[in-house]
Amino acid sequence: MVPFAVDVLMWSLHTAFAGAWTGSILFFFAAVLPAASSGVIDGPTLSAIATKLRWLTRAGAVVFVATGGHMAGTRYTFDSLLGTGRGHLVLTMIVLWFVLTALVEIGGSRIDDAGSSGPAAAAAARPAFIAAGIVAVGLLIDAGILASGRVI
Repeated sequence: MVPFAVDVLMWSLHTAFAGAWTGSILFFFAAVLPAASSGVIDGPTLSAIATKLRWLTRAGAVVFVATGGHMAGTRYTFDSLLGTGRGHLVLTMIVLWFVLTALVEIGGSRIDDAGSSGPAAAAAARPAFIAAGIVAVGLLIDAGILASGRVI
């Protein structure tokens, strides 16, 4: 039996990091890209911010595998992941996490590839970050349903 304190630590790290990560992605999409599109943020600054977001995403991979792996390993069996509504929500969360990670990496690469123009870099990355914003909201909704204890 895993001590209660370890469970609390894992759940807390997981939710805190997930909130910070998805919030950062939504902020980048809603505030940073529009500022770069209008020329308020130049290309090198946009690239530096996107690089930090990509590193946050990569750090999230480590945190989410450790904390999510612990939570799944102590709360679910293979059958309950595949055969229950809560299990399906967990699997959906994993898929959304992979998709969101890929979209942030793609968007960041497009910014780097676009060069030093803030508006051009923002335009190149915009489709990836629109999709990332949608997926981030979906991930938060999924987490909210899981946290509510109600399964649809």
